[in-house]
Amino acid sequence: MKLVKSGYNQSEEKYSRFFSLSIDLLCIANFDGYFKYLNPKWTQTLGWSEQELISKPFIEFVHPEDRESTIAAAQNITQSVDAISFENRYLCRDGSYKWLSWNATGFSEENLIYAVARDITLNKHNEIELQNSIRELEAFKYALNAHSLVAITDKTGRITYVNDQFCKISKYSREELLEQDHRIINSGYHTKEFFANLWKTIAQGKIWKGEIKNKAKDGSFYWVDTLIAPMLNPDEKPYQYVSIRTDITQRKLSELALLERSRLSVLSAEVSLALSQSGTLPEILQNCTNTISQYLDIAFVCIWTFERQTNQLQLQAGVDCTDVTCSALSDTQNFPNHMLIANNIIGLMAQNHQAIFNEEVSINNSDQFFSPTFSIFRFSAYPLIVEQQLIGIMVLFSKQLFTEPTHNLLNWIANNIAVAIDRIWAREELLSRREALLLRLASQIRSSLDLDMILETAVNEIRSLLQIDRCYFLCYLPHPSQPSLIITYEARNPNLATMLGSIPLQKSTFLKKILLSQELICIDDIKSQSHLDYDLQEFLTEFGITSQLMLPVKSNSGEIGAIVCSHCSGDRIWTNSEISLLQAVCDQLAIAIDHAQLYTQSRSATLAAQTQAEKLTETLHKLQQTQSQLIQNEKMSSLGQLVAGVAHEINNPVNFIHGNLTYANEYFQEMLTLLHLYQQYYPNPQTEIQDFAEKIDLGFITDDLSKLLSSMNMGTNRIREIVLGLRNFSRHDEADKKLVDIHEGIENTLLILHHRWKNNGIGLDISIVKEYGNLPLVDCYPGQLNQVFMNVLTNAIDALEESIVTLKTTHKPQIIIRTEILDSKFVVIRIADNGLGMKEDVKKRLFDPFFTTKQVGKGTGLGLSISYQIVVEKHGGILNCLSELGKGTEFWIEIPI
Repeated sequence: MKLVKSGYNQSEEKYSRFFSLSIDLLCIANFDGYFKYLNPKWTQTLGWSEQELISKPFIEFVHPEDRESTIAAAQNITQSVDAISFENRYLCRDGSYKWLSWNATGFSEENLIYAVARDITLNKHNEIELQNSIRELEAFKYALNAHSLVAITDKTGRITYVNDQFCKISKYSREELLEQDHRIINSGYHTKEFFANLWKTIAQGKIWKGEIKNKAKDGSFYWVDTLIAPMLNPDEKPYQYVSIRTDITQRKLSELALLERSRLSVLSAEVSLALSQSGTLPEILQNCTNTISQYLDIAFVCIWTFERQTNQLQLQAGVDCTDVTCSALSDTQNFPNHMLIANNIIGLMAQNHQAIFNEEVSINNSDQFFSPTFSIFRFSAYPLIVEQQLIGIMVLFSKQLFTEPTHNLLNWIANNIAVAIDRIWAREELLSRREALLLRLASQIRSSLDLDMILETAVNEIRSLLQIDRCYFLCYLPHPSQPSLIITYEARNPNLATMLGSIPLQKSTFLKKILLSQELICIDDIKSQSHLDYDLQEFLTEFGITSQLMLPVKSNSGEIGAIVCSHCSGDRIWTNSEISLLQAVCDQLAIAIDHAQLYTQSRSATLAAQTQAEKLTETLHKLQQTQSQLIQNEKMSSLGQLVAGVAHEINNPVNFIHGNLTYANEYFQEMLTLLHLYQQYYPNPQTEIQDFAEKIDLGFITDDLSKLLSSMNMGTNRIREIVLGLRNFSRHDEADKKLVDIHEGIENTLLILHHRWKNNGIGLDISIVKEYGNLPLVDCYPGQLNQVFMNVLTNAIDALEESIVTLKTTHKPQIIIRTEILDSKFVVIRIADNGLGMKEDVKKRLFDPFFTTKQVGKGTGLGLSISYQIVVEKHGGILNCLSELGKGTEFWIEIPI
């Protein structure tokens, strides 16, 4: 027994050495699921100690996803005598898993499983990566074939492979493309130098990238974004080329459409600008045709109008273009030949007034009409229509078809040209009639001192000129006990009842108040004027008056009256030009009244001089004073007309800029939306695009451009307010009262003067201190009140500039603006500076017209005078100045809420 036992031990030790030295994981396990013996390789591979591995069922170390298959394999081992192979993952002590490949056999008589496992983790990972790579390559190939045009050529350029997408886009079959070169799809769009540079690049083994326009089998064109990659031999020489193309036709079409839209937008803006300029009709229309020839590919564009007296066609403007230049047409340059074309077109348009669009015409002897390089043209013509009457035509000849957007724009241009022509003709006629009326009145004033004749002529001429139902002169008689209003002169439609005579006392109160305050009344429709005095409305209704315009006439002699224009056939819009004309007439009438009064006074003085010589001096002195007042009145009248004219001329271009800012902002938003779409659908643009976007700081531009447009809009609004202030200076009652925020007006004024108080080039840098109170909205004339703020702040800035630049003071310049409510009825605005202040004699004359302490050319002396009129007379407020020499100046502005 001892010998047998010793032999067994020796055999066990011998096998134990193999068990310990094996590079595989060897184990013996019971059928109950526990390990019995493990070689050291288990601890080396998994990190668990032998005791930890034996103490738990081996299934707990198996990955949860592999447990079911492992249990099934263990059951097969216990029921079979053959070796079983399988794979699973085992848990390591560090929490990771390793792949093991098993080969196991079961012995049922011993209830044991003998197994060998090998660590195949690295191989398994390589296998998984290989499978993933294969899947990625398959996906890439699928995506490439689905979305790209792929072709392979040999080194000579012969096509050896094309995918289905290439055939689909080019419309050639695979058989038609193989063994051909790419000249089969050449569109002729690119130059020979373009393809020479392409081949030079790829022949050097470099990748070429670019956009190419190709031609499909059916003759249609398509654009592709192309990448050509050379495949190189070991000697670095290309043996074939792989080209990958992406169809970008739609993108190109969108770009062309965007380019056309941008061009047409600029064209519409330029034409609008040309039509808004001053000048004669031929000059304005020539600017329009010049602009059209710049932005559209045309051979000829011309505008004719019907001469208003003879109804014959008259050439107004035209441009004739060659391949090189465009030149303006004239009566002596090709005019007879082009007239033939115009007369033929008139025959087509006279009946239906419809535009002719993109008609193909062949012109025999075309060199007599156009550049000899053309013979076949696309012809388009547009009628110029005003109130359903054909007043002219606009004709264009082009080599290319006009698109629908271009046609719509040309229609719009034709309509605007027609309106501009009609407006210019009307203006010329009105100016002619206005000049005639003023000339007749001035002539009568110079030749006669008969006031009755002058007033009678004035009301008749005004009614005839304006084509209204009634015009009369209203006179105010300031009787001490009972002032009254009387209509002294009248021109009316014969079908209307006369209004001559006194106006009843109860119905004249409101009119008397208006006359004394020298206010202008403009009523387009009395039904819509709810604020009218009830008695006045009843008086107007009694005589069937539906709209009325009243302009006061006040002479220097104290006589007060008014020219009243009324209409009895529905509402009537009183235009600015009509109001301006009547104001000029009223000025002439005021002069006439003064002359008549002066004549009466002169006669009285002459008679008195015969009996009392000493009174002659006094009379002459009064005469001189009256003459001085008359001259001053004429000066102020001329100044008012000048200011009104300047305001009108500024208003036109400002309105054009202001109106187009809305479209500019809309176009910018649309282009920004398009840019965002590009970024969405083309998130990885070319490097050059990315670099340029970073260079120009695209994000900043898109954000800042919106702010620029908003700032420009605010600026044009402010200019329009300033223009309104100028107009109010010449026509005191054109603006309307409304509720406004006083602080907003102050801020807008500070913004306009920003260049002066912040940094005016001499280092002034005034500190603005705002001590705003909690103010309600104030019922006022905002434009005029802003004019007051502008005048006061400008004077404060001038005073501070003088103290620093001229007198070299070193204190920090400062303007303090305070606002507050006084007695719940008034708003007070106080504007103070820390300048040098003013003397008492200067302060007393501060609000006198034409008084100024500034140098010649820097001040007119009207600013504070106008401001005083606006605050005191227009708003019923108070304008005062508090100042001491050396202690600064403060202006006190008090406005009723």
